[in-house]
Amino acid sequence: MSKNNKKNMEEAKASSAANSENAKKAKHAKDNAKNAEEWLEDELNGVDLESSENDSEADEIMKKAAEELEKTKAQIKEEQDKYLRLHAEWDTYRRRIKEQREQDKAEATEGLVKDCLPVLDDFERSIDFAKNNGTDGLIDGVSAIYSKLVDAFQKSGVEVVNPEVGDEFNAIEHQAVGTVENAEVFEESVGNVLQKGYKMGKKVVRPAMVMVTTGGDQRPKEDSEENDEE
Repeated sequence: MSKNNKKNMEEAKASSAANSENAKKAKHAKDNAKNAEEWLEDELNGVDLESSENDSEADEIMKKAAEELEKTKAQIKEEQDKYLRLHAEWDTYRRRIKEQREQDKAEATEGLVKDCLPVLDDFERSIDFAKNNGTDGLIDGVSAIYSKLVDAFQKSGVEVVNPEVGDEFNAIEHQAVGTVENAEVFEESVGNVLQKGYKMGKKVVRPAMVMVTTGGDQRPKEDSEENDEE
């Protein structure tokens, strides 16, 4: 993982945690407001507001309730402002990450194209040479161009998937298009390769097109487990 991607992941976790925490605080503030209302009801319960003897007590309760209500409203507004601000920052962060990914993808594609341009030039020169001088030596030229193209792919992290006859069939890297009788190798092995595959890291870009053998002995479980671990 690159330093930029690692930093982006850490920022995402921190921003998400802060967003969640402030949402909890906003909910807590609303709960406090509800509790304040319940407290006021309990305080006023049993107080005869029409009695002049209880006017002072009722005024004191109402004054205290008003103070608590204003305090709770201010707390709610503060937490809501924090939540909205963090939500806006989170949207900005996601947009920035999307733009960064698109830029990284464009740069990777540009690098591959630059590596392949000399190969394209070689093809053009080979075609011109064959037109002017015949096809003598054309095979050697095309082979050299092929090697250069493979090198360009390898620089971009592309690996060739080209199993040998007798290798265990791998459903992830191989695509079975038919079967072939071969009792000399284990059952469900690669019979022959019709088309090579390619992968980048662990991602299979295109599986190898293969024929799968039948008629042989079953492959020992030990061999199969070792191949799965690889």
